[in-house]
Amino acid sequence: MGGVISADDPKWIEPFSGLTGAQFTMLVALVRRRGGDVQHGRPWRLPLADRVLLVATYWRTNLTLRQVAPLFGISKSAADRVLDHLAPLLALSPARRPRKDTVYIVDGTLVPTWDRSIAASSKNYRHSTNLQVVIDANSRLVVAIGLPLPGSRNGCRAFTESGVDRACCGAPVIADGGYQGTGLLIPHRRRRGQKELSPQQEAENAVHRQARAPEEHVLSRLKNWKILRDCRLKGNGVHQAMLGIARLHNLALNQ
Repeated sequence: MGGVISADDPKWIEPFSGLTGAQFTMLVALVRRRGGDVQHGRPWRLPLADRVLLVATYWRTNLTLRQVAPLFGISKSAADRVLDHLAPLLALSPARRPRKDTVYIVDGTLVPTWDRSIAASSKNYRHSTNLQVVIDANSRLVVAIGLPLPGSRNGCRAFTESGVDRACCGAPVIADGGYQGTGLLIPHRRRRGQKELSPQQEAENAVHRQARAPEEHVLSRLKNWKILRDCRLKGNGVHQAMLGIARLHNLALNQ
């Protein structure tokens, strides 16, 4: 039985992947170079482009694989195989050494998840995992995604424990007030006994908030992928989904 959705029909590509036809072709070529067409056991029923689109559809809609599989004309077990094989191949590549003029911005985002091993009750009153996201302030490209940590972990600990601190070496990094003691560029805070900030400090904080705004915009775009609003994946599934979505985000920005 044939499916409803196929990469052969361009109308399905942009709604589910966020990419143009040319960008999606580049993505499929990348996955192929990484071993996307390698077969282990039964041959793939779907061509590689359809398999990449299936993973993007799953991340975009957060439907269960039992719901997504019939849309592509395959079984739920086959969809499981596709996700397990391709999700790591779609992951964002490790950050390169920054240029001299590079400025990074870091912030954490909470992803509600069913996997209690990487989650904790957090400020959104749900069991969530804390994912640290580093972006390039100029290009708004995602540079690095940290390892998942319990949602109750504060920013100053999460920055180092997630591993994103290594990706930031050699570049100035802007962060909010939750990253005290990390050596990052954070806003002025009132010291003990200080009733209010000076006018100069308030003005500098206003500039700092404006400089951090691109990070908020990027996190908002990433959260358009519904799997990051309620992730059912276990183990490293949420991390792989975030890395893959970051790659799709970066590819969409590179017009």
